Amino acid sequence: MPKNDPVKRALIISLTVSFLSLSLKIGAFFVTGSTGALADSAESVVHLFAVMFVVYGYYLSLKPADDNHHYGHERVEFLSVGAEGAIIIGAAITIVYHSVKALIVGVEINHLDTGIGLLVLAALINLAVGSYLVRVGKKYDSVLAISNGKHTLTDVWTSGGVVLSLILIHFTGFLLIDVFVSLAIAGYISYEAWKLLRFSVYGLMDRRREEVDVALKKVLDGTLPESILGWHHLRHRTSGKTSWIELHLVFSDDISLVKAHEDATKLERKLIDSLKHDAVVTIHLEPEIAQETAHKILEGANKKKDLDEFV
Repeated sequence: MPKNDPVKRALIISLTVSFLSLSLKIGAFFVTGSTGALADSAESVVHLFAVMFVVYGYYLSLKPADDNHHYGHERVEFLSVGAEGAIIIGAAITIVYHSVKALIVGVEINHLDTGIGLLVLAALINLAVGSYLVRVGKKYDSVLAISNGKHTLTDVWTSGGVVLSLILIHFTGFLLIDVFVSLAIAGYISYEAWKLLRFSVYGLMDRRREEVDVALKKVLDGTLPESILGWHHLRHRTSGKTSWIELHLVFSDDISLVKAHEDATKLERKLIDSLKHDAVVTIHLEPEIAQETAHKILEGANKKKDLDEFV
């Protein structure tokens, strides 16, 4: 791992700030007794554990390929994002539980000014750190930094909602606002969690990334090296900062293997350069006339599916 890795630095800052933010919110809850402040604290507890998991996932994703993981460890990023989404769902359930309990047993809130001040401070800190994480994630194409940044920014909204409810309670004396805001927070963070879970599932299921597909096809539909007559069976998947690309290239029957390999390698370089991250390209070379005949030897090799069903 590079000593000055900006993504690593951003995630460590996020972990450190998570402790600080949680301390402020717990302080706000003990001072006010607000269900909303408790909900915000519960979300921050979950966020802290999620950041720990994300940091671990990032370190693991940087491990090189080995005998047991020929494609590296970058797919752990999808697992980390999914775990973060699942943990947020747990926080939402906790918030709903305490909100319903408050409706049943009643609400009592004290020391509004101090509680509001602590929550505003926590929100401002999370706003700065969340924005920083998203910016670093987009610049260095880090799924983990972006997802963690977005989760941190949900903390801003939850704290803001609680602050707004406490201000309204201060001026109206209507204590049930605290419960209603807590339920709204639960709904909002559940939506954010769903988006993280959806991204995780799409990644684990090898759903193509649209921006990668557009970049690759722009190269393939452009001017190809002179000996390449066409291409087909393109497929690709992206894990972490690496895209794995496979395709078939068609050449004239009389071309030498040396020339075909040379032009295929030129195209491989153009495909890699078209992406913002690393790529591994695997190219299958085919003669123009004999490709159909040559492929017949594969008939029945896959017991339950034809070759075309895989590509």
